[in-house]
Amino acid sequence: MAILSDTKARNIKPDDGQIAHGGVTGLILIPAKTKGHGKWVLRFVSPVTGKRRNAGLGSYPETGIAEAGKLAMGMREKIAAGTDPLEAKRNESSKPITPTFQDAAKTLHTELLPGWKNEKHGQQWINTLTKFVFPEIGALPLNEIQPRHIADVLRPIWLSKAETAGRVKQRIHAVMSWGWAHRHCSANPVDVVHHLLPQRLGKAARTKHQPAMPWREIPKFISEKLRVTGSHDQTRPMLELLILTAVRSGEIRGIRWSEVNLDEGIWTIPAERMKAKQAHRIPLSNRAVDILKAQKGLHKELVFPSPRDQVELSDMILTSFLRREKALSDTAGRVATAHGFRSSFRDWCSEQGYARDLAERALAHTVANKVEAAYHRTDLLEQRRPMMQAWTDHCAPKGQVDNRIKD
Repeated sequence: MAILSDTKARNIKPDDGQIAHGGVTGLILIPAKTKGHGKWVLRFVSPVTGKRRNAGLGSYPETGIAEAGKLAMGMREKIAAGTDPLEAKRNESSKPITPTFQDAAKTLHTELLPGWKNEKHGQQWINTLTKFVFPEIGALPLNEIQPRHIADVLRPIWLSKAETAGRVKQRIHAVMSWGWAHRHCSANPVDVVHHLLPQRLGKAARTKHQPAMPWREIPKFISEKLRVTGSHDQTRPMLELLILTAVRSGEIRGIRWSEVNLDEGIWTIPAERMKAKQAHRIPLSNRAVDILKAQKGLHKELVFPSPRDQVELSDMILTSFLRREKALSDTAGRVATAHGFRSSFRDWCSEQGYARDLAERALAHTVANKVEAAYHRTDLLEQRRPMMQAWTDHCAPKGQVDNRIKD
């Protein structure tokens, strides 16, 4: 059969009826209401269902005779191979569009956010990706991301900012795992990215612990730096109480009168102010009680209010004080930190022979071992009381005079 000519197609009228293409079996041109216009249809029997089907291939003259023949021939090849071209097209259009890394990360972040107790962590999670990852691979679809792309993101910070690089890598892995679970990619490229990055020191070798003042030097430090005649600032008594109770900086800065029972000598830090989100009771030594009594009347709620604004003191207040007083603690000459006094206390406990359990509970450390944690049902408050008093007797002997204590 001869192939339909352009002349005949241009003159097709509404009442002419369908015209065979002539080049492909089943391909016809059905006239439209306007002369010289029509639509291409391929009629075939589905190799899948055995039913007759019609596939539209576009309008004439927009789709020319040669182009219509090419499209129909492609469909015929699929039919010969046992594929129904209309079903294949429908399945293809129903496939989800692969999101970019940035879109996937934001979707995952939204899904994870309600489960995070720490709002700050949720913000940091997306911020690290925004800073280090999005500029490099944010616009790439998940199924196009290869290990080399991940390596290019991590390489600039892999050695210089190892902790940050580790977090970024974990978060990229989480996004790609989300993509794999939703069938947007066939594998997680982060799983093999270590083969493309230089080897680095282990975490233990990289860790720089907080500078801690040797426990034997603390009595002199308290006597010379914290017991200053005529001093009325909040930093010195607050730091001394921090040392005597072995708490964290944020816990001492936020201490409220509602948390303190001076009659029973107990300070109870509520769960929401603790790192492990568990309430922590601290037996107060005689000296600790004296420091608290001296703070009475300064503020209705806060024990250590800022003198000017009467709000909670800044998180830099203790760090600045220690730097100013040059409280050196290690061979590198690093200035002691407030957190480092917890290490000083822990070292003292070990050298004085106190049980590990008492020392760890005094520091409110969580129990990693699940079996041990199951039996961790008491805080041993009264057993810790003589230990904390002994720690105070070492750090602040009774002979030391505090000119800030009120009569």
